[in-house]
Amino acid sequence: MIRKQSRRVTAALALSVGSALLLSACASGDAPGASGDGSSGGDERIQLAMMIPPTAGFSPYGDDGAKLLRFSAVETLVRLNEELGIDPLLAIEWERVDDLTWTFQLRDGVTFHDGSELTPEAVQNSIEHAIGATPTPRALNGIALSVEVTGEDEITLTTDVPDPLLTNRLTSPQLAILAESAYAEDGTVDAVGTGTGPFELTDVNGTATATLDRYDEYWGDVALAAGIDASFVPDGAARAGALRAGTADLAETVPVSQVGLLDPSMVNEIAQPRTTFMTLNSESGPFADPAVRAAARAAIDPQVLVDSVYEGRADVATGLLGPAISWAAEMRGDVESATEPAEIDGVEILIATTTDRAENPEIAVQLEAQLEEAGFVVTQDVREYASMETEMLDGAFDAVIYSRGTLLDTGDPLFFMLQDFTCDGGYNIAQMCDPGVDRVVGDGMQLDVGEERRQATMDAEAAILQANGAVPLVHPLVVQGESGRMVDFARDPLERRLVTEYTRPAE
Repeated sequence: MIRKQSRRVTAALALSVGSALLLSACASGDAPGASGDGSSGGDERIQLAMMIPPTAGFSPYGDDGAKLLRFSAVETLVRLNEELGIDPLLAIEWERVDDLTWTFQLRDGVTFHDGSELTPEAVQNSIEHAIGATPTPRALNGIALSVEVTGEDEITLTTDVPDPLLTNRLTSPQLAILAESAYAEDGTVDAVGTGTGPFELTDVNGTATATLDRYDEYWGDVALAAGIDASFVPDGAARAGALRAGTADLAETVPVSQVGLLDPSMVNEIAQPRTTFMTLNSESGPFADPAVRAAARAAIDPQVLVDSVYEGRADVATGLLGPAISWAAEMRGDVESATEPAEIDGVEILIATTTDRAENPEIAVQLEAQLEEAGFVVTQDVREYASMETEMLDGAFDAVIYSRGTLLDTGDPLFFMLQDFTCDGGYNIAQMCDPGVDRVVGDGMQLDVGEERRQATMDAEAAILQANGAVPLVHPLVVQGESGRMVDFARDPLERRLVTEYTRPAE
């Protein structure tokens, strides 16, 4: 069975997350509180205090797609499980016919929130819109993809090169399947009332709030809560305050400074595959000089950040991949800079970071002190992420401090490096374009998941660090705050699930 083969292959990248990842099986009926009979749930609504506001009107093609997935508003053909294997979702069977061709059998009885049926033509339409989107969704970076209807309930996907990660790509929220009514002629995508999940997105109030209602015609177990009221609260203290006041059932990413103010029962630490690092703009400005980048890296002591900013709730980052990816540390050697550090005397640099993660501005203060001691003259630009994303991607800053989920797009760490540190990467804040890095990453992307691909991943990490494209800082523990009024939230290291059909009022 091809589905079993997919699980076996991708399990080689499994995280040591144990029972923390509470992913529900498709239509299993065996999760906590599942009705199992298709009956409607209760009248209670779930109140969320989310961290980062939508940046593109909930278009699935950017980071907003992850919010739709965490709200259980949209679904993909397949999804990642807790072992990084592939489970069925809107597709129930798949087969790799040859190196370039895959067929997928679709689930019967699925309707979109606008009442239309899930058909092969609808799936084809959705995937073709993603293929044609500008910019191309990150999940499709590195391949050319085509799709056609080849049976009553079958679609066929074809890639231009062999792609062992195709099913992983299809788990990305950027490839969520939406109804035909979602797609406007001008290229915009409207997720309101066009998904297939247990909750229907019914209203979006700019970057302030989003409202979702239970979808009673859901193909699986009907949601146990009546709906979701999500508020976007970039200020971490305000999110924690809403939790303490009882106006939020869940607060996303509680700052370390607020953890001690919460009842211990509200605090849930999640070991995410996440790294906070400072990228150095290798295309323009002072850091275009490799020796100046080397000097910046040599000036930074991440242990100070762990002790002072995170109060011990983080690990010093010795590489781009953290302890949640267990094999990375075992395979990592000492990685020295390929260039000797320059003597720095009055070099002016502009460092940007965002306020959405409360620790980032504190990190910037600490790094400013360390870099100025080394001879740099530092200016900071600190704002909300939504107002900075375009400038960050366009290379407007000399350095950027940000936190990145290294398995967020496809569940594959080499794919993260393709996105963030190659010439054509879709999230290349470092503005890195190094032929050696591109070659190592490109060759590795052709390998099946296993020992050789893991080695290629570590070779790519070493090449990036030798070129000083980024300075790893910390691997933070992420705190998800829960009031206890609602239970059975997903505590997902992969940041794919949050509210599920089984999230419900406490007994």
